[in-house]
Amino acid sequence: MEKILIIGCKKAMDDVCIGCSRCLVGFNRREGVFGMYQSAEAEVMGLLNCGDCPGATIVTRLAQVKLWNAPLGEKPTAIHVGPCITDHCPYKETLLAKIKAKAGIPVIEGTHPYLPKDIFA
Repeated sequence: MEKILIIGCKKAMDDVCIGCSRCLVGFNRREGVFGMYQSAEAEVMGLLNCGDCPGATIVTRLAQVKLWNAPLGEKPTAIHVGPCITDHCPYKETLLAKIKAKAGIPVIEGTHPYLPKDIFA
C-alpha cells in the first residue's frame, strides 16, 4: 500500500489554506497529480509543513515524522509537495533539493488541480 506524506508551505497552511482541504479532496478523488494512484491502494498518512522560510528545518521535520510513526509501523512511501510550494515558494529549489537528498523515497511535485484560473472573472 502506498503511504503518502504531503508537504506544504507553513505560511499558506497557517494563514490561507483551510485544512489543506484541496490536497485532501484531490487525493480522495484521485485528481491532479494524485491521478497516478487511480488504480492503487493508497492513503494519506500525514500533512507536514515546510517549517517556515527558508525551509531550514524540513530535514528535522522529516526525521520527526519517522520518529513519531515508527512505533505505529508506519512510514511514507512517497512525498507529494503541494502547489503552495511548487508554484509560489521563492525557496522551492532549495527546499526540494533538501527533501530529495534526505527522503530516500520518491518526491513528487504536485497534488491537486484546483488552482483558480482567474480571480475576478
